[in-house]
Parts: sequence; C-alpha cells; structure tokens
Amino acid sequence: MLGEITPEQLLYKSAVDLGAETRTSNATVVRALQSLGYTGLADLKTAVARPFTDTTAPEMRARSRVEATKGDLPNVWNMVAAEWVDRINLMRASFSVEDYQQTVELMLGAREIVPFGFGSSYVVAEHLAFKLRRIGRRARPIHSSGFCLPDDLLGLERGDVVILFAPGRLVIDIDVLLSRVRTVGATSVLVTAELVDQLKDSVDVLLIAPHSPTGLTGDTATAMVVADALIQGVAASDVENTVQSSHTLNTLRQQMGF
Repeated sequence: MLGEITPEQLLYKSAVDLGAETRTSNATVVRALQSLGYTGLADLKTAVARPFTDTTAPEMRARSRVEATKGDLPNVWNMVAAEWVDRINLMRASFSVEDYQQTVELMLGAREIVPFGFGSSYVVAEHLAFKLRRIGRRARPIHSSGFCLPDDLLGLERGDVVILFAPGRLVIDIDVLLSRVRTVGATSVLVTAELVDQLKDSVDVLLIAPHSPTGLTGDTATAMVVADALIQGVAASDVENTVQSSHTLNTLRQQMGF
C-alpha cells in the first residue's frame, strides 16, 4: 500500500487515513512502519519530505498543502493539531537526556546565555532570553543578520553559552557566529533537525527539534518546546535563585502599581 502512494500524497495523510484506506487501523499502520525501521508516521514523513522539497517548486508545495485540507476548516484544524502531536512525539523519540542535562548544566554556569535565531526563529530566541531573565539569569537574544551581526558578536566572551536555533537553512551568519564562539572560548548549543550533518562537528551540544514535513505547522514549533524545557530545567536546578528572582520581579511590579 505504501509503495503505491507518492511522497506528496503521503505527507498529508494521517495514520487514521492510511488505516482506513488499507481497511486496517492506525495502530496497524504504525506497527508496519516500525517493522520497516521507522519510529512512526512522522519519522517516515521526515525521511520523504526532503527529496519532495528539493524537487518541487515552492508554489507547487503551497498548492499541495492548501489542497490537502480540502477547504474544510474542521479538517484544517485536525491536520494542524495532528502534525503538532506527531512532531512532538517524534522529538520525544529522539530525545537525549544526556544532551539535555549537559545543556542545562552549561546554562547554569554561563556568564551570559545568548540565544540566536534569524527569521521566525528569533521568536524562540527572544522567548528563551526573556524567560531566563525572569528566573535570574543573565541573557540577551541576538536576531541581527548581515552587516549588523558583527556588532552583536562583539559582546561574546569566554564563559558565554550561545544557543543557536537553526531550523533548516545554512547561511553564512551561522558560520560567522560559530567561528566567533570558538575564537572567544564560548560554548555553543545547536537546536535543529535538518542541519545536523552540516554542523554537528562545529558545536558542543546538539538538541533535535524536528521540522515540519508539510509546512502545516511552523518550523519553530518544536524549538519552542526545547526552549521551555531548558527554562524549566534551569529553574528546577536552582530553586532559591528562581524564587528570589520571582520575589524581586513581583516587588518591582507592585512599585509600578501592578
């Protein structure tokens, strides 16, 4: 059955859809995929998405994505929600406790934590820095690129931890950033899925955040989950500092009349 489905068709089908078409069940579909070496349907979609993306024009992918919803708003909701769940489950399957713990430990000992993200990834970088400051950590996000990026890189020092959110495109900004990290003796953590092979030897720690194989959900969706896990990991590892920062924040708010 799977051999008769094109990669384009597969990307927009759920396990329930495949179960119905094969007159089995979604559980049977998942077991069949696992017997082929995949963790599930999301893992298979990730494997077939890259060739499809490379050979199909963006406007054609956009048409396929929209047409796959069949113009039915309840179906749109179900497809988006299902992909969110699939991506998070896929991320959990590839989760490394050791890499997560190492990242939290680096953040706890950092002079400054510097999340970096360009494009939509800046939203995650800003969120991470904002929440870290709330729990008493020195943090500043970088979202500049091109000519302005070197100005922000001047502030990097030994003891800093740069957390790089890089969903799917390798740009020169990343090369320059990581080069500066090595030059000053800082530490780097990469959060990505597609750039593992290109960058794994250039960073200290790697955290996997699966991208969207269809474009139905934002590439930063799983990166935001990683950011929240890091925030809570740091908070749980330094309770007294977290509580003291919360008290100070609330005191300042009260002085402002909030």
